[in-house]
This record gives sequence, C-alpha cells and structure tokens, in this order.
Amino acid sequence: MTYTETADRPLFDAGESERPDMNEQKPAINQSAAEEIPENVAIEVRKLAHELSNALEVIVQTTYLLGTVELKEPGSEWLRMLDNGVRRALDINLSLRTYIKDHSPK
Repeated sequence: MTYTETADRPLFDAGESERPDMNEQKPAINQSAAEEIPENVAIEVRKLAHELSNALEVIVQTTYLLGTVELKEPGSEWLRMLDNGVRRALDINLSLRTYIKDHSPK
C-alpha cells in the first residue's frame, strides 16, 4: 500500500495495490537468538495474527476513505496521526507474521 503526502492530508495512491506487500523483508526482530515456537503455540499465534490482519484491514480501508474527503483542521491532523499509526501497525503485524513463519515447525 502506498500513501503519498499532500500539503493537507495523506492520500492513497490508486495506482498501487490496496494491500501491503507481505513479502517485503523488514528487519525488526532479532532472529538469531530465537528458538522454534512449539507447534500448538504457533497455530494459536498464527490464528491471532490472521485476526489482527483482518482488523487492520478495516482500519486501512477506513483511513483510505477518510483520505478521499476534504477535512478541516484539526480533522486533517488527526487523519495524519491515524495514517502514521496505521503504517506502524502494519509494519509490526508484518514483523509478527514473519517471525511466526520463520520460527514455526516446518
């Protein structure tokens, strides 16, 4: 997902995919010291990560829709704050999913 900043609010770049690239590698968790997650725990954490992804998708779409309308201050500032929070949440979710994948039984 690509957002571009304008002078007054972030806008969704309609030319890009509406979903983040889940294959993009982002270093976030020290993986060298980690051990394999037990299978029963990995299954439950995968389920939770999936549910988190679904919940984040609602927030991402809402942020996109809010970015398509003119907002007066302080609404446009709140939208920028929401957009930044959404980006951080997506990065954290990607890190979590990558960690689970890399440390689950094969």
